[in-house]
Amino acid sequence: MSPTQPSPSTTPAPAPKMTKVVLGSFAGALMEWYDFFVFGTASALVLGKLFFPSDNPTLSTISAFATYGVGFLARPIGGIVFGHFGDRVGRKKTLIATLSIVGLSTFLIGLLPTYDAVGIWAPVLLVLLRLLQGFGLGGEYGGAALMTVEHAPRDRRGFWGSIPQAAASTGIMLATGIFALVTRLPDAQLYSWGWRVPFLVSAVLLIVGLFIRAKVGETPEFERLKREGTVAKRPLFDVFREPRTVGLTFGARVAEAVSSNVGNAFAISYISTQLMVAKSVPLNAMLVASALGIVATPIFGAMTDRYGRRPIYLAGAVFVTVAAFPFFMLLNTTSEALIWLALITMYIFGPTLMFAGQATFFTELFGRNVRYTGLSIAYQGSAVVGGLTPLIAASLLSSAGGTPWLVAGFVSLTGLLTIWCVFRSPETHHRTATAHRGRTAPAG
Repeated sequence: MSPTQPSPSTTPAPAPKMTKVVLGSFAGALMEWYDFFVFGTASALVLGKLFFPSDNPTLSTISAFATYGVGFLARPIGGIVFGHFGDRVGRKKTLIATLSIVGLSTFLIGLLPTYDAVGIWAPVLLVLLRLLQGFGLGGEYGGAALMTVEHAPRDRRGFWGSIPQAAASTGIMLATGIFALVTRLPDAQLYSWGWRVPFLVSAVLLIVGLFIRAKVGETPEFERLKREGTVAKRPLFDVFREPRTVGLTFGARVAEAVSSNVGNAFAISYISTQLMVAKSVPLNAMLVASALGIVATPIFGAMTDRYGRRPIYLAGAVFVTVAAFPFFMLLNTTSEALIWLALITMYIFGPTLMFAGQATFFTELFGRNVRYTGLSIAYQGSAVVGGLTPLIAASLLSSAGGTPWLVAGFVSLTGLLTIWCVFRSPETHHRTATAHRGRTAPAG
C-alpha cells in the first residue's frame, strides 16, 4: 500500500464524527486560550498595580508585561516535553494533561494574595503560576491541531483545521468581555476582588473542556503508527534532522505572534495609559474584533483549501508589514471610531488571516511520527518572541519618549521575516496528511 493510499484505519472521519472531534479540540483550546488572554489583559490593566506597585505607572506595567512574557519562556519547554509524549504515547492523553495544568494554574492565580498582603511573595507566586500555565500551554497547540487535521478528509483539512483555531478569537472575546464587565466596578472593588473573577471562571471551562475532550478518540494517524511499529523513539532528535523545516515554520509564525500581542495586550495598555482614552474603548473594540474573528477564521481556513496555504498566509503577513505604521497613526487620533477601525482591521487581516490556516499548513510540513514535537517546537519557540512583544514594545515606547514608531518598525520587521519564510516554504495543500512516513519534510 503506497503512502498516499489511506488504509481503513486512516480513512478520514465522516462529518458527524468530525464535528465531535472538532468540538473536543475547540473546547480544550478555548479554555487554554482564554486563560492565556485573561493574563495578558490583566497585565495591561491591573496586575502592575496589584503585584508590582511603584510610583511610576509605566514601570509597573513593564513589570507586569515581563511576567506575561515569562509564561512564553516556559512554552518551548512544555512543547518539547508534551511533544515527546504526544508522539510517543498519543495525542489524546497528552492533551488531557495540558488542559488540566493550564486550567488549575489559572484558577490558582485568581486566589493569590496581592503585594499589599504578603509583600514579595505575591509576585514570586504569580511568576511561578505563570510559568506553570505556559508549560501546559506549550503542549496544547500541536495536539489540538493534530487531533483535527489527522481526522479530517484531505480536501477539507484547511476548513476543519481552522475551526479549533477560532478558539483563540473566542478566548479573546471571553477574556476581554469579562474584563469589560469587571472594569465597570469602582476601582476599590476592581482591585480588591473584581480582577479575580476572570481567573476563577476558568474552573468552569476546565470541567467542561475535560468532559468533552475525554470523549474524543485517538487520531487514525497515531493508531496507524502504533500498528506499524513506526512510533518515533526519539522525536526531538528526529525532527531536527530537517532543521530547515523547523526554522521556516518558526519564522512563519513570528509576525502572527507579534501582531497578535501588539493588538491584544500592548495596544490596550498604550491606549488607556499613554493616550488617556477610557479602558472600555480598546476592550470593546477587541470584543467586536474577536467576535468577527470567530466567523472569519473558518472562512479563511476554507480559502486555504481552494487557493492554497501559502497565498492566504502571505496575505496576512503582507498586511501586518504594511499596516503597522497606519495602525498607530489611527490610534494616536484618540478617536473612538478610528481606534475601533485600527484594532479590528489589524486583528482580522493580520494575525487571524495567518492563524486560520496555520495548524493545517504546519502539520503538513512535518512527518506524521514527529508532528507533535515539530509543531510544538516551531510554534512555541516563536511564541517566546510574541510573549515578549508587550515588554519589548513598552520598552521601545519608553525609549522613544512615548512615540510608537519604533514599535511599528518592530512589527514591520517581523512581517518581512515571515514573508520570506513562507515564500521559502513549499505549498502543501495538494499533499495528503498520510503522505509522510517518518520524514520531517513533506512528500512530493
